[in-house]
Amino acid sequence: MRKFLFNWGIYIAWVIALIAVLGSLYWSEVLGAEPCSLCWMQRIFLFPLVLLLGIALFRSDRHVTIDALPLSIFGGMVAVYHVVAQKFDFSGCGETTQCTQDIGIYFGWITPPMLSVLAFLSIGVALWWARPVRMRS
Repeated sequence: MRKFLFNWGIYIAWVIALIAVLGSLYWSEVLGAEPCSLCWMQRIFLFPLVLLLGIALFRSDRHVTIDALPLSIFGGMVAVYHVVAQKFDFSGCGETTQCTQDIGIYFGWITPPMLSVLAFLSIGVALWWARPVRMRS
């Protein structure tokens, strides 16, 4: 499994980031859900990952993990804060956005901010296993 993730980790991370970006754009542009400020912060960390990882795949550059891992970590931190703000109903989500409403809840606990947490976590794990050998401790 380690060898699989080492060989395919950047590709897996890119696919997850691409799906997350397309889902985010579908949610806001097609379904008309207005993103809150925390959604926009998560997008700031997510959108460059598609470009960075895509270019790295084209160049076969495994050192992109140095640049991409911090984006996934900080984006994940914002996403976790967003989930906490949503669950405990404190400042973070605007009252006019879809984040504060029950729309988009799947299986009783998966909301758009939770999907963001899962995406950033998956990207981070894939990038961690794909980092170059000499970066490993």
